[in-house]
Amino acid sequence: MKMDHLRGLFEQLDVRDVSTFIASGNVLFSTDSDDREALRTAIEDHLDSELGYGVGTFLRTPAELAEIAALDARGASDEWGPESAHYVVFLQAGAPAELREGLVALGSEIDDFDVTEREVQWRTRGKVSESPLFGQAIERVFRGTPNTMRNMNTVKRLVAKTTA
Repeated sequence: MKMDHLRGLFEQLDVRDVSTFIASGNVLFSTDSDDREALRTAIEDHLDSELGYGVGTFLRTPAELAEIAALDARGASDEWGPESAHYVVFLQAGAPAELREGLVALGSEIDDFDVTEREVQWRTRGKVSESPLFGQAIERVFRGTPNTMRNMNTVKRLVAKTTA
């Protein structure tokens, strides 16, 4: 989907200062709503109605994004090496026990996971596409848990954009 179309869909909602960031569905906006669940549901319902299919929505405040960006997935860059990849998997709700257990079981010298309440930080040596977990193995663990994944560099760029 073109980001200008997505931005237009959000502009139809009760939000303001709408902008998109890179072509991966990141939408920045301001709202007076304190009810995160109602806002998430309203966005998902609107997108479903306008697009004809469901779109999972994962809301974070600028402060929450800054906190996520400040975290390191168990080890600084010098421990993992400059070629390591660091991703954040955003969840809609708290990480279920089965997900936590599944990620612990997948941990290795190549892949490491750090689970917080609504995020999973995944660091892998080398490119994520070269990880033995990339694809079906990781998808099996997350099955049934709505999620979306972003590179940590993207998260940091989002933080910079929201604090500019």
